[in-house]
Formats: sequence, C-alpha cells, structure tokens
Amino acid sequence: MMKQLNEFLISFAGLKLGKHQFEYQIDKKFFDEFGYDEFESCNITVNVVLDKKTTMLELSFKHKGTVFLPCDLTGEMFDLPVKGKMNLIVQFGDEFNNDNEELLVLPHGEHQVDVSQYIYEMVALSIPQKRVHPGIKDGTLQSDALDKLNQLKVTAKEVKNDKKEESTDPRWDKLKSLLKTDK
Repeated sequence: MMKQLNEFLISFAGLKLGKHQFEYQIDKKFFDEFGYDEFESCNITVNVVLDKKTTMLELSFKHKGTVFLPCDLTGEMFDLPVKGKMNLIVQFGDEFNNDNEELLVLPHGEHQVDVSQYIYEMVALSIPQKRVHPGIKDGTLQSDALDKLNQLKVTAKEVKNDKKEESTDPRWDKLKSLLKTDK
C-alpha cells in the first residue's frame, strides 16, 4: 500500500450503523501516486458518505472542482470544471474481489476500506476526451493559435465552395427544379 494514501483508508469497524461523512481535498500529488499526468494541477473536493449496515457498506462518492490543463485546439492553459458521482457496495466474503466496479468484496474480518482507487477512477473518468477552452465557445479567447485555426477554416470553406460551383451537373439542376415545383 502506498504510504502517502493512508488518509484514504476508511476504518469502518468502530463506526456505528448509519451514515458517516468523509471529505477529501484532491490535488496533483494524489494523481502523481497513480502515474496520471493529464493535467498541470487540480483542485477537487471529494465527499464520501459511508452508510454502514449490518451485513454490508454502501459508499456514495461525489466530486466537484477544476483541473488545470491545456486546450486541445490552442494549447492555452485553463481551468476545466469537473464533477461526478458513483456508488459502491461493499460486501464481505471469503476473499477480496474488485472485479465489478460497483461491488467490492472484502474478506470477513476486514476492518477498513481503501477508497483511493475509486476516487482516482471517478475523477479521471469525469475529464472529457476533448478539452476546449471556454473562451473559444463564447469568443472571448484571443490567441495566435486560434487566429491561425480560423484562417485555415475560412480558406478550407472557400476551397470547398469553389469546388461546389464547378461540379454542378446541369442534369441534376433540372431534376432539382422539378423537386422544388412539386411541393
């Protein structure tokens, strides 16, 4: 077990039946432990509610925060908001089994559960494949890369439009006029 992640071991043996809340602040160091380097830094709050029942545990995970990473289109760094949630049921059996992502089986007599892997996966999966600076969508981002992309886009459209005009077959034009008058 990684020493630094001991704070993610929830000891449930001494807890009363019912709900118990845990909160974690996740930063880049947490992801470094997993060898994950998709972003420069992050500021994420994770809430875990552990509902202890007589024969099992129910864990509800929720996270919200930002990851600081480069935009796929311009390379500009920005804070991308992320959030997500997941549930996990912990049951007890003969041997440890985490094959199912929604069910964890701990050996009888176990007194703690490590939530670090679940937090890691939940946050990593909430980061979209395509990362686009919000300034591109609302038009506020000014960058050289974006200017160049827009120039290329305009040039590509002009080329496409020129080709369209050349390749019109007069027989199709006649058919199109029939379609329009039919309606």
